[in-house]
Amino acid sequence: MRKFWLLFAQSTTIALGVLLVMSLFRPEWRSWLPATTLPRHAVATPAAPISYRDAAHKAIPSVVNVFSSKATRTPSEIPDNPFLRRFFGRRQQSSHIQRSTNLGSGVIVSADGYILTNQHVVESADEIQVALHDGRKLRATVVGTDPETDLAVLKIQTNHLPAITFASSNDVSIGDVVLAIGDPFGVGQTVTMGIISALKRSHLGINTFEDFIQTDAAINPGNSGGALVDTNGNLIGINSAIYSRSGGSQGIGFAIPSNLAANVMRQIIAHGHVIRGWIGIEVQDISPGMARSLHLPRNNGVLVAGVLRKGPANKAGITPGDIVLQVNNQPIENSLTLLNQIAGLTPGENIRIDTLHHGHLTHVQITVRQRPIQH
Repeated sequence: MRKFWLLFAQSTTIALGVLLVMSLFRPEWRSWLPATTLPRHAVATPAAPISYRDAAHKAIPSVVNVFSSKATRTPSEIPDNPFLRRFFGRRQQSSHIQRSTNLGSGVIVSADGYILTNQHVVESADEIQVALHDGRKLRATVVGTDPETDLAVLKIQTNHLPAITFASSNDVSIGDVVLAIGDPFGVGQTVTMGIISALKRSHLGINTFEDFIQTDAAINPGNSGGALVDTNGNLIGINSAIYSRSGGSQGIGFAIPSNLAANVMRQIIAHGHVIRGWIGIEVQDISPGMARSLHLPRNNGVLVAGVLRKGPANKAGITPGDIVLQVNNQPIENSLTLLNQIAGLTPGENIRIDTLHHGHLTHVQITVRQRPIQH
């Protein structure tokens, strides 16, 4: 019996050795073995690299550089030659030197030459020029500005331009990937990538009407007025401001939503300025502590901090200290809600405002007037 087991062990060892040699030197001889005998390791297929080249390629031609070009005079004396001085005296001539200053960026919004940018980009410029993606440099005129949203519209005299495609800023969400396109520091057109960090940022003290998209896509000086686009290359915002202690990008940038920018742009093109409703009051938000001290029955509403004498609200009987609760039966949640709702009304329109006046619910009728144009 012992000899039998010894013979079996030796035979098994020899057979395994033969199989090992076959698998190393003649792998094709293993085809008669079941597939489960020698399992194969699965090889992972490499994932396709993520690229936003199509979005960038679509949007880049629509973004321009806005710069100021000035002719400066540099005095140059006639050579100090006694013979020449006898005829000309000691006087000065002037030579003209063209100097350019990078102001920011802009976005082509129509094929016939309208460009959207920030108001602060062009407010101090004497002469404005625009550098297109194809290398052309054209003089631009200011169609109109809106300091309260920091937007401006320029016009260049040419046609067949690559206009940007607008997307609705109401459809964007926190976490969406975005691209910021502009000309930072005048180094040339640049594309940066990030995500939408927050929506409806307000009370930043930048503009009167604030509803910013916040992004961590790098926005630096010179990017102002440039495009914030989605991954399809469509415009969702106009890059406007950054929060920075160094002057460079620190991951907190703000863009004016495309819906707000489009509305302002249309009014500037049509009227040269933006027409907004106005009733002549200054308001502030009500804090929880203020609500308790005023014994307010609800949390919504805004406090009237000031009333313009002989303005629409003053004529209707609204006084400082009143609490505005509703406008045309629409609840007012905060001061921004009221400001936007009144601004969206048509001058001459009659509205109903519900207030708490000395603790009593009061209804007043007010005729809306046009908001004074800011310069």
